[in-house]
Amino acid sequence: MSRIRATLIWIALAGAVAIPIAVAATSPQLAWRDPVYIAAGLAGVIAMAILLLQPLLAGGYLPGLPTLKGRQIHRLLGLGLLIAVILHVGALWITSPPDVVDALLFASPTPFSVWGVIAMWAVFATALLAVLHQRRRIRPRLWRLLHTGLAVVIVAGSVIHALLIEGTMGTVSKIALCAFALAATIKVILDLRVWTLLTRRRA
Repeated sequence: MSRIRATLIWIALAGAVAIPIAVAATSPQLAWRDPVYIAAGLAGVIAMAILLLQPLLAGGYLPGLPTLKGRQIHRLLGLGLLIAVILHVGALWITSPPDVVDALLFASPTPFSVWGVIAMWAVFATALLAVLHQRRRIRPRLWRLLHTGLAVVIVAGSVIHALLIEGTMGTVSKIALCAFALAATIKVILDLRVWTLLTRRRA
């Protein structure tokens, strides 16, 4: 890959990540809002940005970054995603505990809450799965299948959650970030052909 093309890819990725965060941070909807509410919103946007980076790192698509190093960063960003989700939900709990309780009980009247909670539990399940994998409590093949399945739930749930919210993210930047995250996730699943693990097991 030429140096110019590699540079353009990194610039495009930086824009895809930074622009939605900048739009959210400067949104007029944040006027007169409490710092905790602002932190909750920004944590959610950062979590969405991480969801774009994760499949790109796992698939080794970023030029100049060795696959092994990319997957090490992938694991670190997985922890970052977990922290961002906890901050997002925790800050929302501080601002409005009844709304968070309704969301966790799937009793919220807002449809976006359901998808956010589904994605949240999938993130927690992935974190637990990673711990089990590190301690060799789960077979690599099963770990890969479960990890991929949970990743699909996380990305799909988060995208629907974000698109249904009329929040601080700009419409164009939000749709673009969601589309990029979905496209990157689909590409890495197709390229790595994770489903072949099922056919091998049956064979």
